[in-house]
Amino acid sequence: MAFIKNLFDKNFLEYASYVIKDRAIPDLEDGLKPVQRRILHSLFEMDDGKFHKVANVVGHCMKYHPHGDASIGSALVVLANKNMFIDRQGNFGNIYTGDEASAVRYIECRATALAKDILYNPKLTLMTDSYDGRNKEPVLFPAKIPVVLVMGAEGIAVGMSTKILPHNILEVLEAEKACLEGKSFHLYPDFPTAGIVDVSEYKDGNGKVLVRAKLDTSDPKRIIIRELPFGSTTESLINSVETAAKAGRIKIQAINDFTAEKVEIEIRLARGVYSEETVNALFAFTECEQSISVNLLVIQDNLPVVMSITQIIQYHAQMLQQVLTKELEVEKKELQHKLRLRTLERLFIEEQIYKTIEKMKTSEAVEAAVIQGFRPFSKEVGSRGLAAEDVEHLLRIPIRRISLYDTARAQAESLEISSRIKEINKHLKGIIPYTVRFLDGIMAKVRVNEDLDKGQRKTIVETFAKVAVKEVVKKDQELKYDRVTGYLGTAVIGELIAVLSPFDRILIIKNNGTYSVVAELPEKTFIGPGAWWIGVADKEALAALVFTILYKEEKTGCPWIKRCVIEGWIMNKEYSLVPEGALVLQVDTRQQFNFTAYYVPKPRIRITKGTFKAQDYPVKGLKAYGVKLTDREIERVEVQ
Repeated sequence: MAFIKNLFDKNFLEYASYVIKDRAIPDLEDGLKPVQRRILHSLFEMDDGKFHKVANVVGHCMKYHPHGDASIGSALVVLANKNMFIDRQGNFGNIYTGDEASAVRYIECRATALAKDILYNPKLTLMTDSYDGRNKEPVLFPAKIPVVLVMGAEGIAVGMSTKILPHNILEVLEAEKACLEGKSFHLYPDFPTAGIVDVSEYKDGNGKVLVRAKLDTSDPKRIIIRELPFGSTTESLINSVETAAKAGRIKIQAINDFTAEKVEIEIRLARGVYSEETVNALFAFTECEQSISVNLLVIQDNLPVVMSITQIIQYHAQMLQQVLTKELEVEKKELQHKLRLRTLERLFIEEQIYKTIEKMKTSEAVEAAVIQGFRPFSKEVGSRGLAAEDVEHLLRIPIRRISLYDTARAQAESLEISSRIKEINKHLKGIIPYTVRFLDGIMAKVRVNEDLDKGQRKTIVETFAKVAVKEVVKKDQELKYDRVTGYLGTAVIGELIAVLSPFDRILIIKNNGTYSVVAELPEKTFIGPGAWWIGVADKEALAALVFTILYKEEKTGCPWIKRCVIEGWIMNKEYSLVPEGALVLQVDTRQQFNFTAYYVPKPRIRITKGTFKAQDYPVKGLKAYGVKLTDREIERVEVQ
């Protein structure tokens, strides 16, 4: 058994770790989940400037992704609809209506120029074996912007989940610039469906936001929904409006969907109902207003970490400097190598070293002759000397190129390379200004990118209070009680208790001294005749209300007084205010009143009654018996 337990524990931990790191949670460095990274890697490999059938991309990606074509296709569509890294051609669905994309054999895609600028750099990308060991795939892309903030992410793993809202790309880049320059910054979500957002409780990416649809109420008899709240589609929002109408929460005549390129949902109101009085009801009872909780969980150094927006910007500002530094160093090394080769070629041709190899009979003699020919030029060759690969390069120069060698052009090229090396050295010394200029370049490209709407913010940031359901719903339900038959409800003919809303909860104290809170306003329910108290179960109001219960014991008939406050309950559960079998004589909520207890007549006892003041007795807990008034048995109680 111990072996089986250890086996299960080991396998579960491995599975949990795999789901967290390799499926559900994006990585901090490139902001991508593994399937998204493999899709983009496939697009980079296939890139020839033309569109590719998505089916072909999916097939190519299956070399790297072990979970089949369906997961790849759906992930590609979601990634393409972010409008950042994938150019689309064909029907990729509709983020407004929720319509699905066409089959992968009918749609086409390719990597965008922005994707190549931000993610693609084979010289810096660390590669690892694919799942079957036949191919190489990237561990992480060296991303140059905080992709996880720009695109957002959502995923559920084992024991944890992530919910990262998308942000405006220009605002993210501005925040990164501010971080590099030591300035303060603030970032708020920006949704592709636009709408309105309240970020009062955003808490730097780990709180919650309120999102609302944008409503046009210029016509008093109809409401037009122009923009959707994040997370909703036209279909889901219309369904929520219809559900609220059927439940009587709002009164509408018809609802029509005219959505095409832009959202347009028309709500025609019923007779006698107007736009201004319906708006709050839409926010309270439909998807026109929603609360979204945010949890910024990412993978950092192979571990799941909860971070803030500020921390991510700071991390990526530092990372961008490192990536750009590595790019400059790689380019500098390549240019230095190229300049060295150009110097060797110039010496080899201009000093006619190539002629010394004409009489040599063996390859060893040829190589020795070349090395010997360069000895007088050791200063120009450098301390490193002439390596075997340098000799091999020189010997591969075609005779045609030697004969047509242009000294002036070669010198100009060498000067250009030297100039670029000096420029790189300057950038390396001032890496922060260089990084800021790089971000400015990316922002300039975004501002002319139509697919990204030129970087314009879509979602309006406002502050608004969440609409309370109880404040919006009308109190038009008459609750009545028939004290003879014992029935209570809105469909009962009897004494009017109160005019309530469907969301009000009812506290009932029955004639036997038990109380309960009814969760829903009943049409007709039996509570028994002679109920002592029926009212709204409002905790704030009840906290200030003292219930005085007069009762007598079952065995002795002695009178007791109990004063208490009803503060807590579980819906539809029955609680007892008096001991079992006790007879309740009176329930009163007045702060002060007098009452008279009439004793059972006994021989030689002249005192037949006692008068008491309710306010003279202390308020105790719900489970307490109260205070015994007298040891004499009583017949009845009269309250003044």
